Amino acid sequence: AVDVESVNGEKAFFDQVGSTAAVKKTSRHADTPLVETPHTRRMVTMSDYEWADLIDEQDKVRLLIDPTSTYGRAAAAAMGRAMDDEIIAAALGTAKTGKDGGTDTALPAGQKIAHGSAGLTIAKLVSAKELLDAASVDPSIPRHIIVSPKQISDLLNNTTVTSSDFNTVKALAQGEINSFVGFNFIVSNRLTTDSNSDRQVIAFAQDGLKVGMGKEPMAKIDERADKSYATQVYYCQTLGATRMEEEKVVEIACNE
Repeated sequence: AVDVESVNGEKAFFDQVGSTAAVKKTSRHADTPLVETPHTRRMVTMSDYEWADLIDEQDKVRLLIDPTSTYGRAAAAAMGRAMDDEIIAAALGTAKTGKDGGTDTALPAGQKIAHGSAGLTIAKLVSAKELLDAASVDPSIPRHIIVSPKQISDLLNNTTVTSSDFNTVKALAQGEINSFVGFNFIVSNRLTTDSNSDRQVIAFAQDGLKVGMGKEPMAKIDERADKSYATQVYYCQTLGATRMEEEKVVEIACNE
């Protein structure tokens, strides 16, 4: 649900190009206008992740099946969760801006929707959509929202059976659809809470967050002679994430 780009090195920089206005031509043979395009950069620091476990031959006999594939799936899931944590931290955290990444840029208060002593409501979803629209975020760019299971329950409990929204939210909860109020819903148990213990739901346009992949998840399954020839399942990956534009990310505080 985010932009991904391959990078080399411990750090990577991604260009930020701002919006400009065209200049009206008022006469023939007029001088060519020079439009200064706002330009800066965002820095991403790569992090290495590893996962490994040993499977003894005796374990295989006891299980009567080769558990290697099961361990591999567990390792891949662990890598995925690590990637999710990097993205969530980057969405809400301090971004490194500038030629050398020396400027800290926090998510502005204007991009945060207060909890209002309530969970996730349709009104909050509409407010998040309005913030993105007001910032002229291209509507053709996919928009996503990361919620925990509690927020889906909030939407179900806050819509009445007679409401047209209820049937949509019910279909969303049952997995029949994944889109509502223009957002593709992603359910995750990795979301953090703020200082008030409110869940920090994240709504964003896809190109508002970027992952730099230093190394795609790599798997190795082989024998360890130093461990009585037990089979070792090993996974590793290198990645970093950053928020590219503050206007494309909205934090929604939800009381749980």
